[in-house]
Amino acid sequence: MLKINSLLIIFVFFSFQEILSQSIEIFGKVQSESGVENIHVINKTAQVFTITDKAGAFKINVALNDSLVFSSVQHKLKEVVISNHTMSTKILLVKLDEHINELDEVVVGKVLTGDLLKDIANVEGNPPINFYDVGIPGYTGRIATQSERRLSEAGAFRPEMLLGLLGGGVPLNPILNGISGRTKMLKNRVRIERKEVLMHTIKARLSKDFFASNPLDEALRMDFFYFCADDENFVKYCKNRTDFEILIFLRHKYKQYVENVETEND
Repeated sequence: MLKINSLLIIFVFFSFQEILSQSIEIFGKVQSESGVENIHVINKTAQVFTITDKAGAFKINVALNDSLVFSSVQHKLKEVVISNHTMSTKILLVKLDEHINELDEVVVGKVLTGDLLKDIANVEGNPPINFYDVGIPGYTGRIATQSERRLSEAGAFRPEMLLGLLGGGVPLNPILNGISGRTKMLKNRVRIERKEVLMHTIKARLSKDFFASNPLDEALRMDFFYFCADDENFVKYCKNRTDFEILIFLRHKYKQYVENVETEND
């Protein structure tokens, strides 16, 4: 009889453990007075993540007592522990508080009195003049980097230009730069600079959320992002991609990076 009771207790214990570790998909919705789209939902316990849609809705796999972290630029960080109620209803509603950066009051320039004649008399200096004021067409696009300007000045070399030398109607600069390898060097430099800009942009935007569920020593984080940028598919999987797609790539590289670090420490 004692043996049967012991077996029954062991059976109940393991059944309870299985229930605790059971993972299910829940439907969640984020509520906020500001935007609710593209909020990062990270299951710190299970190491999985997703993002909310336009309505603030999301789906994610959880188990009892898992910790979900909700993070975005415009909201305060919030952590929710999965309860028995959430496991039974499979529904989770989360209210996020708006993150407000309060600045000290600053008075710029002279205080206006409301009297137009007095205010005009108190104005100092002349307003700036731009090319629109004088009718001159101007460039309003992205400012090129020094390497990009040098590449543009070097010109594009094509083999058929060599034949044009006979007629004297082809500029010499692109040909000399192409033959000497300077054009190729400048193209490579521009490619590296653009990749580094992309890397720093991703680091600034996603590192906080990524390292919340993928812990890494602070001293190694910059090295990790350079490790990601060295991947030949970095631009392919990260340029003009959603945060969710970029996080998947970073997660893949994170596993490789941690394995490398552990191998070096051994």
